[in-house]
Order: sequence, then C-alpha cells, then structure tokens
Amino acid sequence: MADIEEVVEEVIEEVVEEEEEEEVEEMQKRQEKDLQELQSLIEAHFIQRKKEEEELVALVNRIEKRRAERAEQQRIRAEREKERQARLAEEKERKEQEEQRKKQDEDAKKKKVLTNMTHQYGGIQQKGEGRKGAKKPTEREKKKKILAERQKPLNTDHLNEEKLKEKATDLWQWLMGLEAEKFDLGEKLKRQKYEVSAEVSCTVTLIQMMFLSQLWRPSKTP
Repeated sequence: MADIEEVVEEVIEEVVEEEEEEEVEEMQKRQEKDLQELQSLIEAHFIQRKKEEEELVALVNRIEKRRAERAEQQRIRAEREKERQARLAEEKERKEQEEQRKKQDEDAKKKKVLTNMTHQYGGIQQKGEGRKGAKKPTEREKKKKILAERQKPLNTDHLNEEKLKEKATDLWQWLMGLEAEKFDLGEKLKRQKYEVSAEVSCTVTLIQMMFLSQLWRPSKTP
C-alpha cells in the first residue's frame, strides 16, 4: 500500500508540475503576444508621428514658398507700377513741352502777323491821310463860325411899326433859311457818317483778310 500511495503522489506531483509548466508557458506566450502588440502600437505611433511631422514640414515649406512668391509678385508689381508712373511723368512732361513749344510758335506767328498787319495798316493809314491832306474843320466848328458871322445885335429902338414888320419878316425868312441849312447839314453829316462807316468797315475787312491769310499760311519746313 505504501508503495502505491507513493506512486500516486509522484504521479500527482508530476501532473501538477506539468500543469504549472503549461500555465507558465501559456503566460509567457500571452506576455510575448502583449509585448509584440505593444511594440506594434509603438512602431505605428512613431510611424504616424513621423508622417505627421513630415506633413507639417511640407506644409511649412509650402507656406514659406507661397509667401516668397507673393513677395516676389508684389516686388514685380511695384517695379512695374514705378516704371509706369515714370513713363506717365515723362509723357506728361513731353506733352507739356510740346504744347509750350506749339504755344510759343503760335504766339510768334501771331506776333509776326500782327506786326505785318500793323505795318500794312500804317501804310494804308498814311496813304489815306495823304489823300485827305490838311485837317478839315469839324461841323461843330463850321456851325459856330456861321452863327458868329450871322449873329448880329438886334436894335429896334429907332424903328417904326412898318419897319418892325419888315424886320420881323426878314427874321422869319432868316430862320427858315437856317432851318433849311440845318436840314442840309444833317443830311450831309449822315452821308459823311455813312462814308466813314463804310471806309472803316472796308478797312476792318481788309485787315481781317490779311490776318487770316497770314495766320493760315502753311509754315515752310526746312
């Protein structure tokens, strides 16, 4: 009996040892599996982190590149605008100088025309004055002279009634003669005014024609 119990105990011990070994082995397998999973997670984390860092670096590089491109575009636009403003300023100055030159040429041309007109008009005026000769007395001066010659003191103290009637008749006829002369002088004055007006109008027309002919005469280019 004792031997059987010992054998049973030995068998039990062996079974227990085998079970313990299996449990230990199973535990080791689970630990290895957990360790592998942890390592996989760690590797995946570092891979994702590296990818994110690379994407972040690429994003920063793109931002810097775009910023540099915008700065370059702004610089180019600023240079083009500066050149455009310079061209506009040069064009404006050139136009102003051209307008100033044209104005000076026109002023010189008009001055020359006016000088020629003055000389020509002076010659016409001298000819007219030569034809007129000495200055004639005006109509007012003529009237004053005639009235001074005809105006005599009226002395009727020594005249009788018959002589007074004759004197009154003479005075009446004299007044009528003055009225007739006044009318004739008025008509003559009208004719003279018309003649003077016609002469002035003709002279003005002649001056205008000379001015226009000088003004519109094509300039000779060398």
